[in-house]
Amino acid sequence: MSSAMACQQRGRRIYLGRRVLTPASAAPDPGHKEANSLASAVDRSTTTGEVASASVPIDAGEDPSATAGIAGGREPRPFSLWSICGLSLLVGLVGGFGAVFFRALIGLVHNVLFFGHLSIFYDTSLFTPPSAWGALVILVPVVGSLGVTFIVNTFAPEARGHGVPEVMDAIYYQRGVIRPIVAVAKSLASALAIGSGAAIGREGPIIQIGSAMGSTLGQVIAMPVAQRITLVAAGAGAGIAATFNTPIGGVLFATELMMPEVSVNTFLPVALATGTATVIGRLFFGAHPAFQVPAQLMAMTNEPVSAVTLLLYAVLGAIVGAAAAGFVRLLHWLEDVFEHIPGTYLRHALGMLLVGVLIYVLMVEAGHFYVEGVGYATIQATLLSQLTGGAFFLLLFVCKLFATTVSLGSGSSGGIFSPSLFMGSCLGAAFASLVGAVLPGVPVSLPAFAMVGMGAMVGGGTGAAMTSVTMIFEMTRDYNIVLPMIVAVALSLGVRRMLSLESIYTMKLVRRGHAMPRGLHANLFLVRSAHDAMLRDVAILDESITFAAFLSMSASAGGLRHVVVTRHGHIAGVLRVNMDLRRAVGAADAEVTLGELARGNFTVVREDAATFDVIARMKRKNATMALVIPRAGYPQGDRILGVITKEQIADSVAGSIGLYPR
Repeated sequence: MSSAMACQQRGRRIYLGRRVLTPASAAPDPGHKEANSLASAVDRSTTTGEVASASVPIDAGEDPSATAGIAGGREPRPFSLWSICGLSLLVGLVGGFGAVFFRALIGLVHNVLFFGHLSIFYDTSLFTPPSAWGALVILVPVVGSLGVTFIVNTFAPEARGHGVPEVMDAIYYQRGVIRPIVAVAKSLASALAIGSGAAIGREGPIIQIGSAMGSTLGQVIAMPVAQRITLVAAGAGAGIAATFNTPIGGVLFATELMMPEVSVNTFLPVALATGTATVIGRLFFGAHPAFQVPAQLMAMTNEPVSAVTLLLYAVLGAIVGAAAAGFVRLLHWLEDVFEHIPGTYLRHALGMLLVGVLIYVLMVEAGHFYVEGVGYATIQATLLSQLTGGAFFLLLFVCKLFATTVSLGSGSSGGIFSPSLFMGSCLGAAFASLVGAVLPGVPVSLPAFAMVGMGAMVGGGTGAAMTSVTMIFEMTRDYNIVLPMIVAVALSLGVRRMLSLESIYTMKLVRRGHAMPRGLHANLFLVRSAHDAMLRDVAILDESITFAAFLSMSASAGGLRHVVVTRHGHIAGVLRVNMDLRRAVGAADAEVTLGELARGNFTVVREDAATFDVIARMKRKNATMALVIPRAGYPQGDRILGVITKEQIADSVAGSIGLYPR
């Protein structure tokens, strides 16, 4: 029995436009054997540019594409902007205190394992003194590896590695869901790894910890996926801002790498969370920048010779870009190599044994561990010109590259941001030393080139160009570095893209089959009005016309068109030229009417509605076609201006994306 006939038997009324039909007048001819739901309620929407769609039950023979995506049920109602901002403040508070706790935990582990005493004080800008264990310090990273492997294997495999790829994967493939246990496991595993000497950074862990906190809040409080993802990005920005005292960089990091969409609804919560976390961080760590730089940095002079200096910065950017590509490929190659070693405990212990030997040799031969942990002491010494020698800087670069890739490749838990800063500073300082020896007349500042190398390595390796420029400026507070930084970062990113299309963050995901977007595109099709986007070549026919007659009319008109079926001038249903007409061609009865074939899965929109809103309405109403009517008035068959279909949307969006170079 058809849905319309069922409505007649239940005595319901059906509203069509301005006319209220009784069940008798609304029901289709009882002689139609397979009549579908042709009459539907078209209510009036309070939203500008929208008219509510037909609310018609879908029978078992409905087009499968019409019901795709609704199996999971309706999403919760979205929070208001101010409510989500309030939640983001909470994320910022938790992220800020989380960063404080995480850094204290690193200090505790480091002091216990290297010196055998309980203390959370650990100034990473100062070199670690020789360990009380002597040569046995080689085993400190091995001891840490056992704890890291146990935590990762037992509680959260996601805590392995540098963290940011897992957050990106959660955003794009897991609907923003990160298990709450990840925050705890990542904190413990990464603190144990960094504190025991693994050559990794703390920004990846704190990003994953902050994101896990944001995701947990978004799961405890029912909210749409988009808003949960916003809280995930807010947690990431809050974590990195608190640990580095870089609020602008934290916002840009979340924007460049975490947020699928940038608008007031997403940017404002992230900015509030980042600002809140920065305040918390400054209360505990102080307002000073992460690194001290010379008062007279002399990055660029106001003389004609500065053009040569800027060219040298560009050359440095290209060199660092090649190094960043090598870093990306070496890290993932070593991951594959270590996978051949049976047993996660043995694999990680062997890797950290190599790191332990390296840091002990550096201590014996060069006076410091240099590459252990985050490596900020080496960076600070370089910026203050306390280290010299181009060959020595190259040696430190090679040692850090080896230690970091072995640490992460064998299964450690930590970030790549700090190692990138370390390697970039070494390359910049080595390049400045070489230029100073070859071109003594060119003004070259070793600290300035080291800083530019830091930004170029981070920007090239991660793909976050704006973040790297801004964060290095915030970490040094020297504005003169911005111009050479922009030039070097741009070239570094370009060279890395030539040698390795994927960044160090996206390579891991692509290898598991999860592609990541390489940029944020404003789709030009989605901002067009329904009037501009609609198809005007549409047939408006009465339900009594047979399908055979329609085919004859289409042949004389030059081809098939989408059909809007009317009953007494009112909209009764639609026929698409693909699924619906393909089904009709297979019908045995050549005299079947359009009224029997019409489908009720359509919606009605005003001509001034934005295409983005039309798509959202079609999804919400489970419609395969939107009928476009004038700005004012009720929907009538003779007032239809055109239609927008799913196929047209797909083609137009694809065409719009094609405007951007790949």
